Amino acid sequence: MGIHIPLPAIESLPPEIKEVVKAGPSNVGLMMANAPASFKGLTELAISILFYSSFDPRKREIAVLRVAHVTRSHYEWTHHVALGKAYGLTDDEIGKIEAEDPVISLGEEGNLLCRVADEITNDVRLSDEALALILEHYGVRGATELILCISYFNLISRFLESTRVKLEENSRS
Repeated sequence: MGIHIPLPAIESLPPEIKEVVKAGPSNVGLMMANAPASFKGLTELAISILFYSSFDPRKREIAVLRVAHVTRSHYEWTHHVALGKAYGLTDDEIGKIEAEDPVISLGEEGNLLCRVADEITNDVRLSDEALALILEHYGVRGATELILCISYFNLISRFLESTRVKLEENSRS
């Protein structure tokens, strides 16, 4: 497998982390357990973005898939293709997110979501024009939640790629 940070043995984890890891077994969660001081905060942030944000999950998945594509995070891409499909993304839409640079054929809103993901991922700072557009489309809360989501998944893709987290054996690649 080459050089990588090994996943911890579940039985070696503190009880409060072991309970969370067993409830939602994923290699990203298990890898996060290697940093126990950050585990709870990272897990709570992920849950807030995925389950409690008011931002539309289908639109969120367009942005997350674009981050995964741009950062070349195979793990993130694979998991979010499945999630995107669960929220109604088609194979054609997913293909455009993966193939186009920039994305120009997902319609005005889909193109904007990909543009925002591209700008934050590649340039760190969102352009004034893109910021104005998402404020107009989604308001203050929606724009903030979108930026936070894209920023979080940039963190996760970099974490996954740098630690060399592999897909779970039951995941489709």
